[in-house]
Amino acid sequence: MISRRLVDRIACFCVLALILSWSVPASAQKKAATKKTTRSAGGPANYSSKNFLLHTDLPADEAKELLRKLERMLSLISRYWARSNGKVIEMYVVDDVNSWPPGTLDPRGLQSIRSGGGITRSTVLSRGNSFIAKATVFAVARRGTPLHEAVHAYCAQSFGTTGPIWYGEGMAEMGCNWNEKDPSVHCESHIVRYIRGSDPKSLNEIINSPQTTGDSWQNYAWRWALCHLLANNPNYSQRFRPLGLGLLTKKNVSFEQVYGSMAQEISFEYRFFLKHIERGYRVDLCSWDWKTRYLKPRSKRALSAKIKANLGWQPSRLFVKKGEDYQVSASGTWRTSKDGKKLNANGDETGRGRLVGILFNDFQLSEPFDVGASGTFTSPGDGNLLLRCKDEWHEMADNDGKISVRLKRAGTRPGLPKSKDLEDAAEKSFDPPLGLKR
Repeated sequence: MISRRLVDRIACFCVLALILSWSVPASAQKKAATKKTTRSAGGPANYSSKNFLLHTDLPADEAKELLRKLERMLSLISRYWARSNGKVIEMYVVDDVNSWPPGTLDPRGLQSIRSGGGITRSTVLSRGNSFIAKATVFAVARRGTPLHEAVHAYCAQSFGTTGPIWYGEGMAEMGCNWNEKDPSVHCESHIVRYIRGSDPKSLNEIINSPQTTGDSWQNYAWRWALCHLLANNPNYSQRFRPLGLGLLTKKNVSFEQVYGSMAQEISFEYRFFLKHIERGYRVDLCSWDWKTRYLKPRSKRALSAKIKANLGWQPSRLFVKKGEDYQVSASGTWRTSKDGKKLNANGDETGRGRLVGILFNDFQLSEPFDVGASGTFTSPGDGNLLLRCKDEWHEMADNDGKISVRLKRAGTRPGLPKSKDLEDAAEKSFDPPLGLKR
């Protein structure tokens, strides 16, 4: 007697066979075993690699380059999520929709392509903890759309889901630009311009607001920015990967459960990232040190700190008071480019490479101010003093060297600070950080 479980499995595989026959036209099934078919009258042709079957009207060299990018991206994401790709991902990538014979493309896929985007059609059959899935991609050839949709297809076939929209779309956008050896920002320039020129969305708006896949590239930009920060910032990356795997495998886990206690810190670093984002920016080099303790000087005894040229704001260990004078003495040299001239803490004639400071108080920052190699400065406010090598935020990765800094209280000076610029710096600060509703 045949068991009920065996009957169910046979039924599932029969349905899957129907899905596969619907997804892959008979002609494409025959040609899939070859590397390339002959293009007819400039129409679509088929190309295959280890993990992809690509139907496209792109020129042969561009189609083969796309396959190389897809395989490289798939290698990275499958290692990140620790799950290999189980079956070939089928993709229809369209350069000119008029070169495709009528009826070749799925109607919903054609609609998405005509609107300038892409869609991944997925069918998932599940029973208990087991599932079988088939995903087919329809995408325009422009921008990173094919790679974005390929991430969705991989997740659908490997996990049976792409996760909640904020995560699925954010990680798919990351897949377009993922480079294992270079965690810097690689997104397109128009995304940088949009983020820099817009009022930032809060964590709550990104995570908990009603969302629809395919809603707008602007919403995709915010989701990507949050995922990029969490995946690359060492303060949060160790929790982000398990969170993502939990979401994809439908565990009882949420962003609030994992990061609720760190909401203020994430919000602060997220806003800082959005303010300074450029192609080449490294969130790992600009991550915040939340552990160092800051001390209020009780005498003229100096505190010391080592400040690296290739990192963002770094702790001086000194808590300063508004209107009080502090003496600084900095030794050593650093470079602001790989083959650049060695500079001391005074920097060059343009100010690049100069030792500069900023105050942190209750998740708000003052404006930066000059510190230099030696002398005294008057604190523009109360707060933790942080220091860094002055350089463009997206050009820090090739900096080299470090400066040893000694700081001590020089005495209290009544009245106005020495520098009007420092007084102005105390009055300028970020708005309060964007919080996460609990």
